[in-house]
Amino acid sequence: MQPLITSNSLRDKMAKAKRSKQQNQAQSGGSRTIATNRRARYNYHLLDQYDAGLQLTGSEIKSIRAGQVNLRDGYVSIQKGEAWLQNVHIATYTAASRENHEETRSRKLLLKRREILKLEGLVTSKGLTIVPVRLYISEKGLAKVVIALARGKQLYDKRNAIADREARRNMERARKQTIYEA
Repeated sequence: MQPLITSNSLRDKMAKAKRSKQQNQAQSGGSRTIATNRRARYNYHLLDQYDAGLQLTGSEIKSIRAGQVNLRDGYVSIQKGEAWLQNVHIATYTAASRENHEETRSRKLLLKRREILKLEGLVTSKGLTIVPVRLYISEKGLAKVVIALARGKQLYDKRNAIADREARRNMERARKQTIYEA
């Protein structure tokens, strides 16, 4: 006969599972990257970066946690003293029936007033743009986006970046090959 599971042993198992979950979160550093905009690094010289919160609906945060986000065509516009994230695609959440969100709607960014004024001044005077670089879930479970002040690259800048990357890869390949031959 197998012994019956007592409430104490069940409680111990649940406490052990909770401790291991907390340890896993502590080891991962807390924040979890959901999406990155690799195209932004290719198309722009990124100058300054800022962390901003997002004002979202319930179905949007659930889609973000599921990883259904595309930052590629996104940009930030400043209108009437508020920063807005434009053209970022957050897929509809299938479990949310009629209360779903529009996929590419404008989302308000939560920044400090002086940061918004600084960004607005740089965008209007120097002809820079603001692009989203990374979307992540913070340690507290909030969705945050890293935005960057950026200057567009010319075609020759992109070609130089590709040539540098290829040269680095070839040098690394050659170094590894000499290690294996020795």
